[in-house]
Amino acid sequence: MAESGAICAPEEPKELNAPSIAPSLTYSESADEVDEMDNVNHTPATRRRRASTRLIAQSAADVQRITGESTAQLAARCCGGGCCLSVGAKKDGVKLETVEHPDNDAFRSLCLKIDQVPTTLTNVAELPEQTAFLEPLRRPSDIPSPAPTTASQTSDRDSDSLLQSAQKTLQQLSLQELDTTIQPPSFVQPHPPHHVFPARVHKARELTRPGAEKRTFHFDIDITNYPNSEGVDFKVGGAIGVSAPNDESEVDEILDLLLIPRFLRDKPVALRTTKGRWPTVWGDDKARELVTTRRDLLTWCSDIQSYAPTKHLLRVLAEHATNENERKILLFLCSGDGQGVFCDFRTGPHVSVSQLLHAFPSAKPPLDLLLSVLPPLMPRFYSLSNDPHDSYETRDGKTHRLIEIAVTVHESADWKKGSRTGVGSGFFQRQALKFIEAEARGEKEPQFYIPMFKGLMANPLAKEFVSDGPMLLIGAGVGVAPFRGFVQRRLKTANCANKVWVLQGIRDSLVDEIYSGEWGVHEDEVKRVVESRVGEGRYVQEEVVNQADLVWYVINAVDGRVFVCGSSKGMGEGVEEALIEVAMKKGNLGRDEAKKYWDLKKQVGQYIAETW
Repeated sequence: MAESGAICAPEEPKELNAPSIAPSLTYSESADEVDEMDNVNHTPATRRRRASTRLIAQSAADVQRITGESTAQLAARCCGGGCCLSVGAKKDGVKLETVEHPDNDAFRSLCLKIDQVPTTLTNVAELPEQTAFLEPLRRPSDIPSPAPTTASQTSDRDSDSLLQSAQKTLQQLSLQELDTTIQPPSFVQPHPPHHVFPARVHKARELTRPGAEKRTFHFDIDITNYPNSEGVDFKVGGAIGVSAPNDESEVDEILDLLLIPRFLRDKPVALRTTKGRWPTVWGDDKARELVTTRRDLLTWCSDIQSYAPTKHLLRVLAEHATNENERKILLFLCSGDGQGVFCDFRTGPHVSVSQLLHAFPSAKPPLDLLLSVLPPLMPRFYSLSNDPHDSYETRDGKTHRLIEIAVTVHESADWKKGSRTGVGSGFFQRQALKFIEAEARGEKEPQFYIPMFKGLMANPLAKEFVSDGPMLLIGAGVGVAPFRGFVQRRLKTANCANKVWVLQGIRDSLVDEIYSGEWGVHEDEVKRVVESRVGEGRYVQEEVVNQADLVWYVINAVDGRVFVCGSSKGMGEGVEEALIEVAMKKGNLGRDEAKKYWDLKKQVGQYIAETW
């Protein structure tokens, strides 16, 4: 025991020449140097021993000796986070050549740092498998007649039967009579077995004022004729799905760049896929045959701007680039030699398909091959901003049921226009501006539609809403929109007037406070607005700490709920930290205990966070 205690004491050992039990990792000391160090007579130190730190790696060779992997092998497992930017370093013995860059603004805006490329590229990505094929429709006259035989002649009745069967098959593979200017083709079907419903815009207005950093629009959507066969009603705090199309001008631009004649763009064509879910959203993974048009596929089925370019996409462009310099640059990005540049390219601003086609103008891949490598266009979800059970309006002698949503327009940098909007928010902005302009022209009932579906109404806000018990609602920006429906429902009951509170974070109440004065009675008593750009410049998470007593009362009350809604970056993370601080302060808990406390509250449905 005494010997054990001596070993554990944090002091310099007396026998300095005793061999070390644990092997040490080192890169620079030879065996002779180690022996020389062992033979040196050290004077005993009187101070306590401090943990030592030794440099064990100083070059790529050292890393390979320790990890057992070369930098090339590490690059093969690249996460896309830009951590392998040094892979493209020049190597001895590799012959390099200077490649002339395309002389256009689209290419320059890509900011590709390509000086010289190897004459022989290594680890070039393979050409991806083509899974979608566009084929001309077969007409009945194209079906070959059965060959006559001497043994048994096909009777006229059998011939008629064969022709009728062929015509029936072709009729099934026909273009469905849907107005695809307002809704997607039926095969898209984002929520099987139900289809997308084109709901008419009853009212549209802008919630923000001139000078706001982001524009937010409000929509009243008429759901009077929405199919009732789904068995799920709209709920307070629920969300609708929207199958937003790509911008029509962007679609036309891509079709122009691919040199697809205008008379072919809306002509019915047979689509054959060999596997996968596309062109559906959540359909079965299987082969498909259906009839559609080139425009519908590019408008409703493939995302042309929301994702970073992949090597499969660049490889397809390289395969069909007729300019040798463009081809070399594209192949370099698809190779192991250009891995660093590719990582930098992917982690930069997202690039649209049209920008790539402008940047490499000689690349004209077939549309069906391009569709095989583009990601599917996914639906967007938007929370209801009202109580859907009590939103009706009488018009033209009929009662119309309405739901309300608020949409903030997301913008990102664009090489040609300076900025571009997101797929979903951009679609809503275009519809809102068209509606407002139509009303300004004097149109009584402008006909604009939102292609939506109800879904399961099973998002966290809808599932955890209760009609009683204190409720604290914390949100920033458009994140407070679903809380408006909560407050409307609560304030209808007299005994709930003092059981709901809202903490709303905004930049400047003069330009971007949404739904001011539209929360119902007692608004001043239930809502606290926190401005980050004017006055004291506080954020909503700071107000959470200031309201620690209220937070602690609500979360510990029977049926108490704390809801958080908004952007996960900044606001969501900040509010979570503030709630942990409140638990530490009011509950006298350590940080780990406070974090577990809120995790338990989340499990039992008392703390609900819906962030994006």
